[in-house]
Amino acid sequence: MKQSPTQPPPPPCPGIVIAALRGGSGKTIFSVGIIAALRNRGATVAPFKKGPDYIDAGWLALAAGRPCYNLDTFLIDTPIIQQSYLRHTRNTDAAVIEGNRGLYDCINVEGRTSTAELAKLLDLPVILCLDVTKTTRTMAAIVAGCAQFDPGLRIAGVVLNHVAGSRHERIVRDSITGHCGIPVLGAVPKLRREIFTERHMGLVPTYEHQWAQEAVGAIADLAEKYVDMSAISQLIGFRCKERGAEYALPAEAVAARANPLTISVGGDDRPRIGILRDSAFQFYYPENLDALVQAGAELVVTSPLFEENLPEVDALYIGGGFPETHAARLAKNATYREQLKQLAEAGLPIYAECGGLMYLGQALILEEGTFPMAGVLPISFGFSKRPQGHGYTLVQVDQANPFYEIGQTLRGHEFHYSSVLKGMEDCGPTAFKMERGNGLIPGRDALCRNNVLATYTHIHALGTPQWAPALVSKAREYRQTRLKAEG
Repeated sequence: MKQSPTQPPPPPCPGIVIAALRGGSGKTIFSVGIIAALRNRGATVAPFKKGPDYIDAGWLALAAGRPCYNLDTFLIDTPIIQQSYLRHTRNTDAAVIEGNRGLYDCINVEGRTSTAELAKLLDLPVILCLDVTKTTRTMAAIVAGCAQFDPGLRIAGVVLNHVAGSRHERIVRDSITGHCGIPVLGAVPKLRREIFTERHMGLVPTYEHQWAQEAVGAIADLAEKYVDMSAISQLIGFRCKERGAEYALPAEAVAARANPLTISVGGDDRPRIGILRDSAFQFYYPENLDALVQAGAELVVTSPLFEENLPEVDALYIGGGFPETHAARLAKNATYREQLKQLAEAGLPIYAECGGLMYLGQALILEEGTFPMAGVLPISFGFSKRPQGHGYTLVQVDQANPFYEIGQTLRGHEFHYSSVLKGMEDCGPTAFKMERGNGLIPGRDALCRNNVLATYTHIHALGTPQWAPALVSKAREYRQTRLKAEG
């Protein structure tokens, strides 16, 4: 991991980091509520999600009415994190960053990739979300421990979740303020109904939530009722500073990257990259789509759930999602599947991640039956009740493939309940050696066929800057070949 730059960090946009003691404590509920309440008060809020999560980011984006960007210090170098934060908070009034897991949790004992380190990197105060179920004064000891564990971190307040009643709230509130000197900024009671439904991968994505906007409105009302929004606004206001025009990257970082995201082409030479985007395929980082445009592509959104035919494209990017919950509809659209297979066999560049990988296979084998997919790859997938891959990945590219040079190291992540049931013996060599993570089979990931690369590993364009130019370059080559054949 690269160390933080020696030059001082940029003056941050006014903002806060919402953290917790563990996952499932209510960070997303509070983050969405605070963002939506601030927006209702006329503020323009820049939402961020710490970590690689797509689903929480979708809810934060819906609450803010603008894209939510991920700040992940494992996937992305710290100076790029700072630059991204500055870029996406321009012309905004405040930033709200939802942390992940516990405040100090990360993948190593040094804590370099924790929510606490991100808050320190951006010089932002933390609001700690506490699940106070079946506890009172002990919470004061826990908060005191969190505050003393790293004196360089500023825990500016706490909010209480799952409060059992007024007496319970008073004891917890008085214990924390009296022993820790940290203000309690809100207390939400146990709710009788679940506003955000959940399933095996966390919150149900906003694409699938019929009442998503109503849910955001309801949680904004809860924030106004149970959280001291005036105090939070004042806390953010105390952080107001004059913002710099741009944060200068260290010279070595500029030289290493050669600014690959600013490639541009003009006129009709822009290749068209199709993005499969609907409730089956919805996991795309905004930066990945931005990077493709900046590298010279025109993006065309398409959906096998709603369209019978593929549009005319020069490449496809198929992100992750939940094809298993839409297996019958995907299987029913045989025309789309067959067109995709024919184009892949003709050399169409295709980059597929996780759910996209599954869609390119022969079939999804579920309890309800077997559902044919695109058949680009000779493998079939089954599903388990426990994750088959969950966490960050570190891979070495060691075989020829359409998009990466042999010898490159990629940082990514995986989260899937699916696994290959049959067909791997017919696939040929895989392109990635897994140094961390599970992949398709133990120690290996990434299947290639013609100009197709399909993998369980998700990458982030800011951490893998060579990805977008490579995909656009392949798309341009395909476009030139196609136009020559047509003309």
